Amino acid sequence: MKIDLHLKPADLASALQRFWSVSAEKIKHLEKTYDPGKGSPVFTVKGRYTSRGWTEWTQGFQYGSYVLQFDATGEEKFLQLGRNATVQRMAPHVSHFGVHDHGFNNVSTYGNLWRLMGEGRITENAWERNFYELALKLSGSVQARRWTPTKSGGYLYSFNGPHSLFVDTIRTLRSLALAHYLGHVMMGEGDDRISLIERLRQHAVATATYSVYYGQGRDAYDVRGRVAHESIFNVADGNYRCPNSQQGYSPFSTWTRGLAWAMCGFSELLEFLHAIRDRSVQPQLLKAAQATCDFYIEQASAADGIPYWDTGAPQLHRLGDWQGKAADPFNAFEPVDSSAAAIAAQGLLRLGRYLGAKGTRYFQAGLSVLHTLLQEPYLSTDRKHQGLILHSVYHRPNGWDYVPPKQKIPCGESSMWGDYHAREAALYLQRILKKEPYLTFWGSGKGQVLAA
Repeated sequence: MKIDLHLKPADLASALQRFWSVSAEKIKHLEKTYDPGKGSPVFTVKGRYTSRGWTEWTQGFQYGSYVLQFDATGEEKFLQLGRNATVQRMAPHVSHFGVHDHGFNNVSTYGNLWRLMGEGRITENAWERNFYELALKLSGSVQARRWTPTKSGGYLYSFNGPHSLFVDTIRTLRSLALAHYLGHVMMGEGDDRISLIERLRQHAVATATYSVYYGQGRDAYDVRGRVAHESIFNVADGNYRCPNSQQGYSPFSTWTRGLAWAMCGFSELLEFLHAIRDRSVQPQLLKAAQATCDFYIEQASAADGIPYWDTGAPQLHRLGDWQGKAADPFNAFEPVDSSAAAIAAQGLLRLGRYLGAKGTRYFQAGLSVLHTLLQEPYLSTDRKHQGLILHSVYHRPNGWDYVPPKQKIPCGESSMWGDYHAREAALYLQRILKKEPYLTFWGSGKGQVLAA
């Protein structure tokens, strides 16, 4: 990608203002027209959000978006929408033993509300705070219960079963992090006290070790920064067996949303572990964060910071020098994935900030990606379209994404995770621009600011 080294947060100020205005209209439209009885909204078809049965992993993004909208604009009606929906509809997600997505659903809702109370943005109320904290503690334990031991540690297994480590889960470790931060201890058989922070460390190291490649000859496709969506283990003896992919093209190419989850997850965990003064696994996580962010910049993204859905997509070669020009969401061969860009942007920004003066390249790359996303053809300005960020894809191999008439590939649609992460990245940058408390999932507290 081409990084604009001269771009400043202030240069995106008007785009951010416009973004939140568009975002408000999308939220109101969705809240007015979507029937929760149909299940969680997942992605749009012909501009309207629809559900898609696989696992219930997106509802927290819907209601969390309401809370982020309040955070960014101060409009109380969005706080009330988010707070009420969390109380009324999110409890099943706290006790959901069948998914690895607790950091997505519960930190986006209970976590954001708890954070805002800690920052003084919501009036302090002991019962309300205790309600959020109890939900977060339980969510962390439920997520941590999905545990497979390995020869050297262990990991939180995906919904595919105990043999399966998903790279996505690195970002949902926030649930374990918050539960630990709140002083919670998981209890097992015989009152065995299980450390949540130790399970977080072990899962993060397993992901860094097996999901990320470092150009060290691990296999014939070992390119530094490349990411495998799924890592398969033999549960009988704890040994690693092979890479795999569920939503990417192959185990030996890189599904770019999985890459983005790694970029954002590792960078955010580095910040958290630094904040709690835990340096035990930071070298491994920093190595993974830099490798994945470098791969995104150098190999996975088009010139404008937007990636196609997989670096090994079979028809990608027909686009010619796709890395040397802006992504084309309307091409006839392979779809782009704007949701990967929204997630990756935050990972780049956070890693850049974490590294300080040494992280300028990453921070500027994050600004460059966000600059692209905040304008057409990615910002959805059609009032009839319920999505906020266009040209997201969900599951290309399964053929779930809508292909419009006269088009040969999916395009023009949105996803709940893409919209949420665009809002989260926009809020992150806005707080830096306005010298407001630095945005973290565990709450930065009053007075901690980061100059633009």
